[in-house]
Amino acid sequence: MAYRPTIGLEIHAELKTRTKMFCDSANNPDETRRNVNICPICMAHPGTLPVINREAVRHILRIGVAVGGTIADFSEFDRKSYFYPDIPKGYQISQYEHPLVTGGKLAGVDITRVHLEEDTARSVHADGKSLVDFNRAGIPLMELVTEPVIRDAETAGRFARELQLLLRTLGAGEANLEKGEMRIEANISVSSEEGKFGTKVEVKNINSFRSVERAIAFEVERQTALLEKGEKVAQATRGWNEAKQETFHQRLKEGSADYRYFPEPDLPKLFLSEIPDFSPETLRASLPELPWERRARYAQTYALKESDAAYLCATPERAAFFDAVVAWFGGDAEPVVRAANYVVSDLAGIYAKKGAETYDTLDPSAFAALINMVSAGKLSSRGAKDVLATLVESGGTPEEIAKKHGLIQVHDSEILRGTVKEVLAEETKAVEEYRAGKAASLQYLIGKSMKATRGAGNPAILKDLIVGELG
Repeated sequence: MAYRPTIGLEIHAELKTRTKMFCDSANNPDETRRNVNICPICMAHPGTLPVINREAVRHILRIGVAVGGTIADFSEFDRKSYFYPDIPKGYQISQYEHPLVTGGKLAGVDITRVHLEEDTARSVHADGKSLVDFNRAGIPLMELVTEPVIRDAETAGRFARELQLLLRTLGAGEANLEKGEMRIEANISVSSEEGKFGTKVEVKNINSFRSVERAIAFEVERQTALLEKGEKVAQATRGWNEAKQETFHQRLKEGSADYRYFPEPDLPKLFLSEIPDFSPETLRASLPELPWERRARYAQTYALKESDAAYLCATPERAAFFDAVVAWFGGDAEPVVRAANYVVSDLAGIYAKKGAETYDTLDPSAFAALINMVSAGKLSSRGAKDVLATLVESGGTPEEIAKKHGLIQVHDSEILRGTVKEVLAEETKAVEEYRAGKAASLQYLIGKSMKATRGAGNPAILKDLIVGELG
């Protein structure tokens, strides 16, 4: 019997604002001291009143416009009641019936809603004690819910990555999963009947995109195995155990009635159409070039490969660096393609070894000058790699670095002939193999000659000289 998975995502992301959602305490996710960004409002002292953070609302509305959602005319906040130590009020201020945004689509996945709420405090468990740090309590939190239309783990992972990139592009949040700034929950069900959902299981505690995909794949397999044995799937909340690569039972799933939602009496209703800054037209005009728009521009304007365009647009910093490099080429596509190749391969390799992408310290004009030197035949590919490594490490100009290290490409046959003769005299085995008809030996000898010239020899001239010497 064939089983069909149905997956929906609920994603929370902390928003980047100066202050918290309903008070003037600092919103600083990097604060390491405990309980310093707090005040009577976010600590729920009696008699305090919340005030809506306008910038947080604007972030949600811009996200909504970016994904093609509908901006609400009327919206309000609600009290979502539950009692945990990390909720000092005994309820969370969230949104229920009237979210700020409904509908939209991202990465081919339909979105149900995007709404705004406040984050909870953080529980700290150590030395047999459980303590609560309230620095995070009240930070503006986006919740985005997708339609249950995802059919596989890869699509879910692709959606989550694209949402992170969108949030960073809009300046709405950093959405670092490892810091808890973005949290992904997957609702998964499996059914053998077309058009019918199975029993939904929610999986929490997923802290990386790869874990999202693995957790979903595991849960689909687990539920399918239960159904094939004639057993039932329990509606529950499960966690993800990264070490064991499996989900585990946490608790039975609550329903919306358990939260006893009702409108927040201490906050005003929002009539968004009456606020000029929140009109869809104004919000749309404020948007930067969106990730999918930039990928399409790279592919259409410069004929870059889809995979290269995706890599270049994977972070706002990388895309901004590449755009700054492209600006130096005056619309000429040929050096743009070469620059893309160097970013995707050579620069990516340097940064992988370094452990960080430091685009802010690499001068785009210097990188563009390096590409122009390669295009003009002043630098070989090998020499360009060495110059680029120096540019990343200590800066400077490509011309000065190449001259200092003797990397300016040599085109003079007479100068290179001596090097070729020395290489051929040393590599007698390769010479014999070439004369015996082994074509690969020629490339080996060219490589040895390039190494002998420290990458400065013109490979085409070296090839001609080797072939001429060997008759």
